[in-house]
Amino acid sequence: MAVVSGGTTLIDNGALDPAVPTGSLILLSTQTASASASLEFSMDSTYDSYVFKFIDIHPATDNIFFQFNGSTDSGSNYNVTKTTTAFQAQHLENDGGVELGYVTSWDLAQSTAFQYIMGDLGNGADENGAGTLQIFNPSSSTFVKNFIATSQHMSSNERSRNFFMAGYFNTTSPVTNLKFEMSSGNIDDGIIKMYGVK
Repeated sequence: MAVVSGGTTLIDNGALDPAVPTGSLILLSTQTASASASLEFSMDSTYDSYVFKFIDIHPATDNIFFQFNGSTDSGSNYNVTKTTTAFQAQHLENDGGVELGYVTSWDLAQSTAFQYIMGDLGNGADENGAGTLQIFNPSSSTFVKNFIATSQHMSSNERSRNFFMAGYFNTTSPVTNLKFEMSSGNIDDGIIKMYGVK
């Protein structure tokens, strides 16, 4: 048995000591959009963290945003105050438009508006997006609720856009639900999976 950085132990074959907790993702819900106005998920105190995976998200309307918001009243209202930060890397198919930078128009400051996860999504037959959102301890009645997301999508002007967003719901009330929708029109197609982190 060997000890590596941080005191983690390895057994003789190089694997982690079975006593070291590694955690796992537990699939809780899968929703498939089909010309859907929105997809909604509920959370409780069972898990300290929830992960949402977005697969082949495709809008019905061209050049719009995929976005989300939270609810503290079991989904009756999606208007939780949040502050966020956002930056992106992008590159056009014609090798132009190379960029890495902060996106002021995509962040929020003490706003109840929906937060963008993907932007300028195209609705062409081959255009879609994918990504991950994680929210931490949404059932806490003591702390604000931090979240972080990253996505990759093909935008409406044939560009690869890698978008990074993070922030917090500025409430000590439990966030019970999340809603995902387009800024205009329906989610034409796509899958969202919700996992609990054990």
